[in-house]
Parts: sequence; C-alpha cells; structure tokens
Amino acid sequence: MNNHSFNTLFASLCGFFLLLIFSACTHHPSVPTDAAKVDKVPTVQPDYTDVMVPPNIAPLNFKVLENSEECVARFTSADGTSYTYGVENKILIDEDEWKEILEASKGKSIKVEVFAKQDGGWKAFKEFAIHVAEEEIDPYISYRLISPSYVAYEMLSINQRNLTNFDEREIYNNMIISGEADGQCINCHAYQNYHTDNMQFHMRQGHGGTMIVHNGVPTKVNLKTDSTISAGVYPAWHPTLPYIAYSVNSTGQSFHTKDKAKIEVEDSRSDIIFYDVEKNEVSIIEDDTLEFECFPTWSPDGKTLFYGSAHFEFTDTTAHETQVISRFKEIKYNLYRKSFNPQTKKFGPRELVYDAAAINQSATFPRVSPDGRYILFAQGDHGCFHVWHPDADLYVYDLKLGKAHKLENANSNEAESFHNWSSNGRWMIFISRRDDGNYSRLYMSYFDKNGKDYKAFELPQRDPSFYDFFIRSYNVPEFMVEPVKISPQTFASMARKDAKPATYGGRK
Repeated sequence: MNNHSFNTLFASLCGFFLLLIFSACTHHPSVPTDAAKVDKVPTVQPDYTDVMVPPNIAPLNFKVLENSEECVARFTSADGTSYTYGVENKILIDEDEWKEILEASKGKSIKVEVFAKQDGGWKAFKEFAIHVAEEEIDPYISYRLISPSYVAYEMLSINQRNLTNFDEREIYNNMIISGEADGQCINCHAYQNYHTDNMQFHMRQGHGGTMIVHNGVPTKVNLKTDSTISAGVYPAWHPTLPYIAYSVNSTGQSFHTKDKAKIEVEDSRSDIIFYDVEKNEVSIIEDDTLEFECFPTWSPDGKTLFYGSAHFEFTDTTAHETQVISRFKEIKYNLYRKSFNPQTKKFGPRELVYDAAAINQSATFPRVSPDGRYILFAQGDHGCFHVWHPDADLYVYDLKLGKAHKLENANSNEAESFHNWSSNGRWMIFISRRDDGNYSRLYMSYFDKNGKDYKAFELPQRDPSFYDFFIRSYNVPEFMVEPVKISPQTFASMARKDAKPATYGGRK
C-alpha cells in the first residue's frame, strides 16, 4: 500500500469514528444547577473567546482545557434561544442548530457559558461572547498542505475547504503521478478575481510546468525563456483580463545553527514578468540588476501593479549566492507600484509607496483590499519570506492617508504571513505559527469599514483535537467564491503531457 492509499484509508477510518462520536452528541445535556461560580473565562482550544465571526462560518467546536471530567456549554443566541452541548471535554455543535444561532445573532452576539466537572463537583466559568458580523465570508478557501521539512516533496497537496461546513477536498495531489524517485513540488495556486475558471498552479521537478486554466480549460505551459531568470514563480492574475504578472526568482535556502528562525529563503536574482495567457507570451516588466523584485499584485481596477523590491549591491569578490547568505540581514524590501494601461499593455515608471528600509524593516507580500484603499503586507526585520521569521507581523498601508500601521488585534508573538482579503474586504485570512511556533495554521480576522482589525480565530474543524495530531502545515490561503470544478485526475492527465513553451515578447 502506498502512502497516498494509506492516508486515504486513515482519513476514512477517522471519519467513521468521528461520525460515531457526533451521533452520540445529538442529545442536549442538562446544565448543572449547583455549579460553583468561577471568576475567569474558561481556557478553550481553539480560542474562540470574544472573536468576531462571519454569519456563515462552520460550527466553532472547541475543547475545554480545565482538567475536567466532563463539560457542558450553553449557547444563547441574540433572540434568547439556547442549545447545550458537551461530550467529555469537547463541545461539538450541531450544524443545523449552529446556523439558527448565527442567523438569530447576525450583527449581535452569542452568549457562551461553560460548565466543567472537576473532582466530582461542577464549576460555572465566566461567560464569554462570540460576536457575529453582518458581512459573510467567501464560502471557499484553498491552501497547500506540506510537511514541515525543507527539501522533501512527498505528500504535497493543494486542497479546498468549504468554510460554511467541514467539507475538504483535494484540488491536486503530487503523489498522483509522482513517486519518491521523481518527486514533484506543487505550489503557488492563484485565481482571477476569486473565481476558479481562470486559475494556475506550478509543478516543479518531475513533470514540471505551470498548469494554466483559462475559461475552464487546463493547459500545461513552460514559462521559462532564454531571456528570463526562471519560469514564473509568485503569480498575480489581472482582475479582469487574461494576464498574469509573475516574479521570476533564483532562490536558495540557508540554515541557522543558533536562531529561533530556522531557515532563510533568499533570492540572488529576481525580476517581474508579464504573461499574456491567450498569446502564451512572456515579457519583462522590471529587471534592475540592483533590485530583488518580488511578489507582484494588482489593484482591483487592474490599472496598477504593486510589488516588493530590495536594493542590493553585490561586490566583485564573492559569489552572489554566498553574499546573500552572509549579508541576509541587509536585505530590506520596500513596496512599489507601476501604472498599467490595459489598452496598450504598457507600464509606467516605478514609484515608491512604502519605504520600510528607512525604518530598518522589510515589507513583503502586498495584497490590495477590494475597495482599493489598503495594502495588507507582512513586515519583519529582513528578507522576503516572512513565514520563517518569528518577528514578522501583519500591517496595512492606507493609500488614502499615506501611512502604515501594525494590525492591533490579529497578530501574535509568532510569524504571521501569506495573507489575503475576502472578496468583500471584510475578512482577512493568513497563516500563523502562534499555536506552537513550528506548524503554520490558518487564521481569519474581521476588518471593519473603519479599518479596524479584530481578534483572529482559527479555521474551525469538526474535531477540536484535529490540530493536536495534524502534522502538516498550511500555506498560501486563497479565498474563492466557488470551488475548483476540475478533478485531480483531469489535472493529473494534463500534468503528464509535455509543457507548451511560452514565447518571449520583449519588454513592457
């Protein structure tokens, strides 16, 4: 039995046993009447205390971490309707009843009371609230799941999850057509304007190429030309037209022996290119030899391209790859933009938007809010790959006011990065290592119309113990308004074919 078959069987067995657990919790346990009051909010995992959630989110199941033999939680919606749940130390919420609770509490709050039995007696903890926003979240997200290693390609998948329930399915799995001998790395899935009929992801090493889906039809292409550094790396679909901006990168890894940050991911060369999907043509946008250009992204109107860039001057005495390793703390990225004319497909000159280097910081992975006002980005001490940097936090740059600020409530003491906006601009999704400092997990945060962020909450799971045993990391979460409709088998059939080479179209 191969690893893919074993994991499928394991997941099926887990699903069967979870079904037994949930069928056992369809009753509503009684609330103890003789509980002694405790003047503290209970410790629950995931921490859903006083969070703001969408009115269409899956149930926020949690564990009570209070050394309890048994627990009960009572949820009271804004209209006064109450439901109770509890199986051992887990609070497992009925999905249909949860929808009723959310609907009755939209724009208001749900009251949660937790009772725990300890040493034969019941305790009643201080109640907390789950606030329900008016605005919904996009119903789907996708992300890559990867083991916490640095070079292994085995068992990578790009998955999609329905946020309104617990349905999760694979978009593509690298083990479908690859084995250990010819491992295939898959990464950088991206969509045009939150829809999936125009999307892409990369396949590297075995059966390498970029899978481009245009108007629902997949094609495997080779974006590397003799005039560019590499094939496309970090992608950004134009919001309405059949164009993709990419950075092209010569990337390496180096490792720390004494540092909380285990690894540095660095570029020794990087440029920005433009890909015309219908013409299968690559052109150069930015290729300054003294700049590391990276992470392009479009404004919602498609008339501006934002990206990060670090100024770095090499000496003539040492190999470039060696210099970026030894001088890694000197690499500071700023945020820039270039105007774009959709009719002529020409770009204007580079303009500085945010000078992070001036304050000895590095700003990367810009993402523009759907209303065009804010740039969400990650900022840390140095470098561009902030997922490995515990000091990295999320910031927003207000394009109207011309200034940046750190998010007040969404960040933690561990790395935050790989962030994106929902299609209505009210929700942010990002990865965080706040759980244990090692595994990256998905968190979401409300962002109101006044630019205020709220306490982040972890992606809900059917079993609240899920993250205790899940040994893969999430990265590059993307919101979608619909699921990917192409099957993994269809992608696999296309992946086995030779990649269609792109042509080179000069400079933009």
